[in-house]
Amino acid sequence: MEWIKISTSSELMRVRTDEIAYVKADGNYSELWLFNGKCHRMTFKLHFFDETFNQLHNNMFVRVGRSLIVNKRYIHIISLMEKKLVLCGLNLQTDYRLNASKEALTELKEIMEHEKGGTDYDN
Repeated sequence: MEWIKISTSSELMRVRTDEIAYVKADGNYSELWLFNGKCHRMTFKLHFFDETFNQLHNNMFVRVGRSLIVNKRYIHIISLMEKKLVLCGLNLQTDYRLNASKEALTELKEIMEHEKGGTDYDN
């Protein structure tokens, strides 16, 4: 388990990386979504989170298109036809349904297919 620290001029936030579901860009802001359902809106662009996650020893985050970073550990469904990505938490009670471009999801699908670990079932 790793922690990240996010410091602004007015606060410091520490969060465990396994609690982070995704980060979504919103103009000059980013929304950090946790699996407990909380969203933290921050005055950082998505690039800040890209750099922060890349410094982790075990980076489980992947950029999906221009406006989304997701925790690969929780990817449940990648649907190219519906242009949808479903993240499911460990408690299986919280899930997030996100929209992304077909191109971004195709890239993500290829990344996930070529990663080591787990068992693959192809039809």
